[in-house]
Amino acid sequence: MRVCFRSSVKPSHIPEYRRRHAAVWPEMLRELKAAGWNNYSLFLADDGLLVGYVECDDFDAARARMALTDLNARWQAEMALLFENDAQAPDQGFVQLTEIFNLEDQLFRG
Repeated sequence: MRVCFRSSVKPSHIPEYRRRHAAVWPEMLRELKAAGWNNYSLFLADDGLLVGYVECDDFDAARARMALTDLNARWQAEMALLFENDAQAPDQGFVQLTEIFNLEDQLFRG
């Protein structure tokens, strides 16, 4: 399953968001991988638009596995202040986008 989602970082907090993601806690990286997050990337625009991409077996299940960890709760609490909607955990505010084209899929069908 390929998943793309968007969210919004407060423009004034973009430098801090970039700094934190340049050195994500090693234990957080391991937890994400163990929870089934593969080929996970984040893309950030200058206006704060955040786009994420992840490959997993089941996105809801992968998110639920992360939600069970104290480590994720700590990360989400620390990151929440950097997002436009700082009243919720950032990973609860992801707006999932619908994939409408994939080159490999179409080539395979062709």
